[in-house]
Amino acid sequence: MTMMKAGDARGAEAVSASRLTSHKMKEKGFASFLLFAGISVLMVLGAFFVTLVLQSWPLFRETGFSFFTTLRWAPMEEAFSVLPFLAGTLMTSLLSILIAFPFSMALSILLGEYLKTGPFAAAFKSVTELLAGIPSVIYGFWGIMILMPLIQSLQMKLGLIPYGVGILTASLILSVMIIPYAASLGRDVISMVPGELKEAAYAMGATRSEVVFHVILPYARSGITAGFFLALGRAVGETMAVTMLIGNSNFIPRGIFSPANTMASVIANEFGEADGMHTTALIAVGLVLMILTGLINYAGKSIMKRFQVGG
Repeated sequence: MTMMKAGDARGAEAVSASRLTSHKMKEKGFASFLLFAGISVLMVLGAFFVTLVLQSWPLFRETGFSFFTTLRWAPMEEAFSVLPFLAGTLMTSLLSILIAFPFSMALSILLGEYLKTGPFAAAFKSVTELLAGIPSVIYGFWGIMILMPLIQSLQMKLGLIPYGVGILTASLILSVMIIPYAASLGRDVISMVPGELKEAAYAMGATRSEVVFHVILPYARSGITAGFFLALGRAVGETMAVTMLIGNSNFIPRGIFSPANTMASVIANEFGEADGMHTTALIAVGLVLMILTGLINYAGKSIMKRFQVGG
């Protein structure tokens, strides 16, 4: 009996050791897979950047830094400058953020604080998700059919050339497209504000609007800022709707009613028919667009960290 018990104990220990070894191998394999996935993403990003640099290098070797200093884009004469498209990109993106800001903030507060549950909350959330899922070409068609005539009427009343397309038209469409991104993240952050903070404010006699402006928004400002930088990155890279509504003019825009081009729209318009140095110049525009997007993400993270440390 003693020998049988000792054998059973050794068998149990062997089984336990085998299971422990198996668990360690699975854990090690899972960790290795996660590391591989992370490195793969970094390698793909690095491959994008290196490819753009190598493919655009012939332009910089031949023209120097005139690509960033001149204002003329004339592919037939091999005159290339990114500044008209950089100006168009920044103007449309920043104007769309300014237009979208009050609506996305209102929607975030409404869904995160006032309409957390119930049929109306579900309907608002569904509409928000639907706006984010509509293809950009549909926004472009709507802009051509509905928004462009309205802008033309406004331009005629102001005594301007009734282009209909331009910075303002593209920015209005962009603002509608980016509202769901900023509003969704803002809603999630606002809904995660600790109830103890709000209850303490109510106990001190604060009204609901005072709680929103003095407790909820200061606490959630980091996440709200992240949402707007995410929306800004979406606006900077938007192609189809902007291409359909911005007017496709290769000059520095003189105002919000002027036709223009963004970096994404000029690539979409001209890459299919480009060759030689023209193709290289468009790849260089793509490189600048990638760097700009990276700078926006870096700025967003920096501001978020400062808010977190300061708040």
